[in-house]
Order: sequence, then C-alpha cells, then structure tokens
Amino acid sequence: MSITAVFTVDGMSCGHCEETVSAGLAALPGVTDVSADAPSGRVAVASAQPLDESLVRSVVDGAGFTFVGRA
Repeated sequence: MSITAVFTVDGMSCGHCEETVSAGLAALPGVTDVSADAPSGRVAVASAQPLDESLVRSVVDGAGFTFVGRA
C-alpha cells in the first residue's frame, strides 16, 4: 500500500529544479516515488508510511527552495 502526499514548493523554475527536489525527497526513508512539477509548484510524494512533514520541509529548504505546505 502506498500513501501519496502533495506539497507546494516555491522557487522551482525548471527541470533541473524538479530533479533537485525529487532526488532529495526520494532519499527519505520509505519514499517510493516523487513527481515534481515546476510550473504548478506541486510535488507528489508516494511513500509506504505517512511522511514527517518536518523532514520534507528540511529537504526542500535545504535544497534552496521554499516549502509552503500541503497542497
């Protein structure tokens, strides 16, 4: 079973930005898939367990983007 959470991230403007955010989030324990969309600022994260939102914020902010919250 997989749980998908959708977050809003500010500052993504291109494919490289999407890849940077996706790679960081994919490294979190339990994450099985990440899909980032720069134009909408949405990032969908599939995981085996619910994600700790503070970890998601830490990864996004640490990559130089702004974590806004759940979409």
